[in-house]
Amino acid sequence: MNSDNDLQIAGDILQVTHLLQPPREHPATVAEFVGLARAIATDRAQWEHLVEYDATTRWYHRLRTGPGYEVWLLSWVPGQGSGPHDHGRSSGVLTVLEGTLTERTGRGTRALAAGAQRVFAPGYVHEVVNDALEPAISLHVYYPGLTEMPMHTSAACEARPVTA
Repeated sequence: MNSDNDLQIAGDILQVTHLLQPPREHPATVAEFVGLARAIATDRAQWEHLVEYDATTRWYHRLRTGPGYEVWLLSWVPGQGSGPHDHGRSSGVLTVLEGTLTERTGRGTRALAAGAQRVFAPGYVHEVVNDALEPAISLHVYYPGLTEMPMHTSAACEARPVTA
């Protein structure tokens, strides 16, 4: 050893089970909710057969619930949008599964292509729109489960390009 701060472990660390945290049954951290969304996104068999498109309104389906959270599947035909809103006391993870969606916030506008994820805290105001010529599908995880979606004026989501 070079100093008192060096630590060397002999053998397989995974065999030292009393030092490992037990796996969680349900997500509890932001990273775990992001991981849940990614896992569902890659497992198309869970959601692909459920998707419907509605020309008059955004289509949505509650895909899953867990202790304190909900997972929603949404479809967006060209031109459909959410209107400026927040999610009350809920935090969330938005994942684009197919197509491209546009997110507008007070800080600017961002195109979200398939695979893109956005994480937001309670009170985060945004508008999501399908500005593309093709339909889009998105997955939304809310913690705690979504109980309100207050609408805002469009001035809160003025469109400006987001700088990197």
